[in-house]
Amino acid sequence: MNCKDELITLLKPFRREQIMITPHTYIRMIQRQISEDEVIENILNPKRLVYAIREEKQKFDCYFDYSKNLCHRYILAIEKKVVIITVVKINRRWQHIVEKKISLRK
Repeated sequence: MNCKDELITLLKPFRREQIMITPHTYIRMIQRQISEDEVIENILNPKRLVYAIREEKQKFDCYFDYSKNLCHRYILAIEKKVVIITVVKINRRWQHIVEKKISLRK
């Protein structure tokens, strides 16, 4: 099930200072050539967010759309802060991956 609207509502009150990036995420951002500012901007202003799949109570698997062949996938944990667990850059048709995940959760 797509929890996009729910996640957008949860992210609204957070500010830049309340976003925590783990050391693992920093390494992955460098490896995958994703800028820190871009990640934070996507979280604070989630206009590119197309899918959010709830993994656990406050953990989300998020897909930010750039084109048919490019998207960013972030795993976020939301508590008192937004914790970015990891970031992934997907450089191929990614829509079927998400559709498969959503259909398995139903």
